[in-house]
Amino acid sequence: MPFIDLPLDELREYAPALPEPDDLDAFWSSTLAETRTHDLAARYEPVPTALTLIETFDLTFAGFGGAPIKGWLHRPAGVEGPLPAVVQFIGYGGGRGLAHEQTLFAQAGYVHVVMDTRGQGSGWSHGATADPGGSGAPAGPGFLTRGLEDPHDHYYRRVFADAVRCVEATAAFDGVDAERIAVTGGSQGGALSLAVAALAPDRIVATAPDVPFLCDIERAIGLVDTDPYVEVSRYLAVHRDQVSTALTTLRYVDVARLGRRATAPALFSVALMDDICPPSTVYAAYHAYGGPAEIAEYVYNDHDGGGPDHDVRKLAWLATHLRGAPAG
Repeated sequence: MPFIDLPLDELREYAPALPEPDDLDAFWSSTLAETRTHDLAARYEPVPTALTLIETFDLTFAGFGGAPIKGWLHRPAGVEGPLPAVVQFIGYGGGRGLAHEQTLFAQAGYVHVVMDTRGQGSGWSHGATADPGGSGAPAGPGFLTRGLEDPHDHYYRRVFADAVRCVEATAAFDGVDAERIAVTGGSQGGALSLAVAALAPDRIVATAPDVPFLCDIERAIGLVDTDPYVEVSRYLAVHRDQVSTALTTLRYVDVARLGRRATAPALFSVALMDDICPPSTVYAAYHAYGGPAEIAEYVYNDHDGGGPDHDVRKLAWLATHLRGAPAG
């Protein structure tokens, strides 16, 4: 994959204005207030697996609209006392997977929650959560164009609210130190990590978004012709009279814009050959982020970002913020 974006020295300075809807804060405040009218109803049911060093629970909680959202909750077996927690959000099209698939942070000694993404799964990993919301208006294939006519109907309004509730369900688990919760994820999962950092800044102590999606969306859809962003350009090629409406709706879920409200320390990752989440859009979010932030650059990688090498860096970084001391 060739370089598709600005040179590195220009990327490091790329900080667009990113104007916001006037009612952005009111929109999300009312969304979360509406979501919280439903009891959290968190359930944690033990699940037998072949992993003898990790205990797993089938997590269910009430997300946006009171809809049941699934997840896995893992913790080190036989460990007593409240532990820090890492909540992981999944990339586009994937679900929470099978119970044994995502356990890295439990292996590192944390409670590890993997949130299922409503309506997704079956793209590359199993999902178990339906999406009963939305207006039902015509949309293109995928999720990004669902509800483009009105931000109140947009798909990611529901998912962002789910992600905040997932952190609340994690904090409510007996055995989690509710004062030491971090969020992370790649691509779509990175977007959700930034959304939670912005919408529930009092709930988390750190966020680690990897090659995040939904940043500087207007630039992304004009720069790449890859999924998922191409869903929007395909939609607007048909709905020619809805360009302004659609772009306005997307500003409500643009996490570069929302991220200005975050306060927790952040570790971003970016890959300079990424043609799915272009590097300039990641830098836009990084430069706009409201809390202290650092960024790991992977010059010759695409959407895999730093892969397992970045996991090493992230585990050390998380140890600093969740345990107060370097890992190891």
